[in-house]
Amino acid sequence: MTTAGGRIARRFSELAAQGRRALIPYVVAGDPDPGITVMLMHRLVAAGADIIELGVPFSDPMAEGPVIQKGHERALAQGVSLRDALAMVSEFRQKDQDTPVLLMGYANPVVGMGFAAFADAAQAAGLDALLTVDMPPEEVEELNAELKRTGLDNIFLVAPTTARQRIEKIAEVATGFVYYVSLKGVTGAGHLDINDVAEHLAQIRACSDLPVAVGFGIKDAQSAAAIARVADGVVVGSALVQLIADRVAEGESTQAAADAAAGMLGEIRAGIDNELV
Repeated sequence: MTTAGGRIARRFSELAAQGRRALIPYVVAGDPDPGITVMLMHRLVAAGADIIELGVPFSDPMAEGPVIQKGHERALAQGVSLRDALAMVSEFRQKDQDTPVLLMGYANPVVGMGFAAFADAAQAAGLDALLTVDMPPEEVEELNAELKRTGLDNIFLVAPTTARQRIEKIAEVATGFVYYVSLKGVTGAGHLDINDVAEHLAQIRACSDLPVAVGFGIKDAQSAAAIARVADGVVVGSALVQLIADRVAEGESTQAAADAAAGMLGEIRAGIDNELV
């Protein structure tokens, strides 16, 4: 399933027609400073991002490794909330009406806002999709109804340990694309096994015609290029979050940190594109 006319479906369709892969950077809303986020989103698009994945700060981000956990902590220390993240999307839309934006977060803030209220606010902000890490497909019917009503996609994670029957269940309710977690464990961990990733992507594609993006463990142009050989999209998160944190800790301005992140993403974009030439 895909949302008719949605930005995500259009973007993947355009890229497929060009023989290219989606590059999807992840950053935490409000990290290291709320004032940097929208500017950073624009810089990442200019550097080659096709879809922006914006993390919603949460007190117990169970799927995240230490790097992104610290990003959540920095943003929470400045009071950044789900509503703030939506406001950032709205501000981003003032200059960019084309780049899809995905919110990645946890169920509690969305449940607290109410599914209908969230969907209305997300639509008004110009959001394209939601990924709730801890919302199982068996419990998503009410949320999915509200997302469908407002034209938002619902993205689901598939892990290396996900059974075929569960992949089939996810395929029934997912829209936009499927997010494959390339490693067992949390974000930023371990080393990639491309052959193993390829085998799991084949299983997913046997159950769904949605594009499949791969994240977790992609740290540079080389690893991104390897994943691009087998996936429809490449997600880069921990490497960007760590680079920004390091630059700010070294005393650089947030603008300089954003420039450094854009530079890294540009190198990854080139690595992916060169791999597919």
